[in-house]
Amino acid sequence: MMKFQGSHILSVSQFDREAIAKILQVSAQMAPYASRQKRCNVLEGAILSNLFFEPSTRTRVSFGTAFNLLGGFVRETVGQENSSLSKGESLFDTAQVISGYSDVIAMRHPKMHSVGEFAQGSTVPVINGGDGANEHPTQALLDLFTIQSEMMHYNKGLDDLNIVLMGDLKHGRTVHSLSKLLSLYNNIKVTMVSPNALQMPDSVISTLSDAGHEVIITDKMAGNLQADVIYQTRIQQERFASKDEADLYRGHFSLNKSVYQQYCKDNTVIMHPLPRDSRPEANELDADLNELDNLAIFRQAQNGVLVRMALFALTLGVEDQLTQYEMPVNWYTNKNG
Repeated sequence: MMKFQGSHILSVSQFDREAIAKILQVSAQMAPYASRQKRCNVLEGAILSNLFFEPSTRTRVSFGTAFNLLGGFVRETVGQENSSLSKGESLFDTAQVISGYSDVIAMRHPKMHSVGEFAQGSTVPVINGGDGANEHPTQALLDLFTIQSEMMHYNKGLDDLNIVLMGDLKHGRTVHSLSKLLSLYNNIKVTMVSPNALQMPDSVISTLSDAGHEVIITDKMAGNLQADVIYQTRIQQERFASKDEADLYRGHFSLNKSVYQQYCKDNTVIMHPLPRDSRPEANELDADLNELDNLAIFRQAQNGVLVRMALFALTLGVEDQLTQYEMPVNWYTNKNG
């Protein structure tokens, strides 16, 4: 079993199936705290430094919420211009200083492999919240947790699945990391739907095919959406050289109620890492799907809190102490109703 306590969480490549099962198990244990049925202050007094040097809403707030729900304190830095990196300080030096103030660090940075470079200078666990177009391991883990949770309704697990990945697969670090996790399971069929110029990197495709899984590469939705799960992604303008270049591909793979009814199974689950681009020229996931029971995007976002709570508990070695630090919730809440 992987040693979690004191370890950095930088890449999904760190995990085998046993380690993933442990993360998903502990994540499920966090549900009563996230839904305010109970409180847990197992990390009371601990400090998370939330360093987000690239724009983020959901991931940043999710990390902070997860730590707060376990009783810890959160200190945030948002944007490189607000940090000493803008003065020429190295990632190593920043890590040495900030880790001295912290018990654990969550970090997002626009440069590939930058979080790993930062971790080399840190004396406390560092959790990768996304490093450029490289990886987003916590998103992949929450995606896997969501797939497992959604498939339970159909008496399925994480093996023998038919999954569609659609949109900007070249720049989508979420689908890169998820594909690597899926490669650990059995008999997975992955259909990759994207413009030819935005297809999945060869290295990710090889990870799946070398593990014996069926991989289909196409630029057409018709005939390719009969799946257990469709994972839609947006065109990531921030990864392109210009807005004009991104606009060449925007809106090509819009999923709406009409397309769903025409091409998908009745129980196909729809996922998306968010934010979805709702502008008319993009609209990769139409609002007319909002009433669909199988639209899992908001459950998926909430699952991010559970998974990040689990990673904090595991890296700080308190996963077996949760029930000892439980308390009742003494304020009004409609979350558990």
